[in-house]
Amino acid sequence: MRVKLIGLDFGTTTSSAVVAAARLTRNAVTGRVELDQVRECYRSEMVFTPLDAGNRLDEARAAHYLDVWLRAGDQHPGEVFGGGALLTGLTAQKENAAGLVRMIRQRLGDALIATADDPCLESWLAFMGSCAGLSRSHAELSFLNLDVGGGTTNLALGKAGEVLRTGCLFVGARHIQVAPGTYRIVRLSRYAVALLDHLGIRKGIGACLSTAEVDAVLGFYLGLMEAAVLGRAAAFVEAVAHFHEQVPFRLPASDGEIAVTFSGGVGELIYAHLQGKPWPPTTSYGDLGIDLAQRIAASPVWSRSLGQYRPASAGRATVYGLLRHSTDVSGSTLFLPRPEVLPLADVPILGKVSASSTDAHLRDVFGLVLRSRRGGCVRVEIGGAGATAVRELGGRLARALRELAFPAALPLVLLVRENAGKVLGHYVTEWGGLPLGLVVIDEVTARDAQYVHLGRPHDQVVPVSFYGLNNQGDAP
Repeated sequence: MRVKLIGLDFGTTTSSAVVAAARLTRNAVTGRVELDQVRECYRSEMVFTPLDAGNRLDEARAAHYLDVWLRAGDQHPGEVFGGGALLTGLTAQKENAAGLVRMIRQRLGDALIATADDPCLESWLAFMGSCAGLSRSHAELSFLNLDVGGGTTNLALGKAGEVLRTGCLFVGARHIQVAPGTYRIVRLSRYAVALLDHLGIRKGIGACLSTAEVDAVLGFYLGLMEAAVLGRAAAFVEAVAHFHEQVPFRLPASDGEIAVTFSGGVGELIYAHLQGKPWPPTTSYGDLGIDLAQRIAASPVWSRSLGQYRPASAGRATVYGLLRHSTDVSGSTLFLPRPEVLPLADVPILGKVSASSTDAHLRDVFGLVLRSRRGGCVRVEIGGAGATAVRELGGRLARALRELAFPAALPLVLLVRENAGKVLGHYVTEWGGLPLGLVVIDEVTARDAQYVHLGRPHDQVVPVSFYGLNNQGDAP
């Protein structure tokens, strides 16, 4: 079956779209349905993220770009299987960011996730879009990817293609916007205002930064990046440094080698320079991105890695991560007696239960779902796909739901790793005796996230996406 995947990224500096065609095919060895033959069929030009005179998102121009991209990608609603749309960096903090998210959802319905201000997801996607392949091919190494854009630096540490930790700094090219070719200030973010005050630089809109002042700003940014890479947590104790730390990133205690890669617009400038291309003219993009790239490229902290490891899709890492890695495919033995209930968007993940859970814990978790107007999702660890394990846990879940008088109209989603979705669903509903709005999705590895998105069924499988990823920076 032929489907479409879409990735949309509205960042601090630029916005872009990628559309790909793929097929749902059944793996001859595992029997699972998988996304296969993913082929890019449209890649938009990168455009400056549209802002109006009041520094708000220009929703009309954004809608125009989106319509142009969807037409050029030959997008048809019934074909869209997955992907996502993210507002990233400082764009996610615009007061009308929610309006742009609503507009995207109106254009694409519930076919994919659309969200703003999800820094851990951004970090995960950037890693997957830029260096997951490198990480898998050098499985003995840990890779730390820094996705440096206009407003943020998203950090993700991974090994063998799996992301282990994430974090985010408000460090980027566009906190200080300048007139191209000069250092005359055009606009300052609130983080830039705080930094200039900390550095004793008393300059505002219309003033020109001196070379020494630019160096001081870049030195602060580079210092935070290097501190994160080197595991120097003490560097973030100072108030202004802590203010620039959106999601703390802490390296685990390890003696292993860490390879450092960069992505994002600043990363693309770095690798273009390493390939022998000249730096663009001074502040030609109207920000400090070129200067920041030059300082990063000259730092000895990651010089060995820069020369040895080159990530893929450096400048579009997030959008490629959205396109190729944001959507999982469910197993084909899911429990879905009423397919018309899908899609289900923004379903909160409210807990986890297992065979070792007490009856009180089961009632507590389902009680949380009961208090949610949108219903909820619960992760279920069966502890084995054997008939006895499924029957016993399914019976216990049914009893807890019956005791709570769980209403049939409220969506309840169970996520299980094992290939046992349909059987578990029958036990939980007591083979039709307990009326529930139940969906059981199997063969999915649930991420540590706050929300799950279930798309429309395609060829007996369901697209599954997670967002609102939790902070793993302090994980043991």
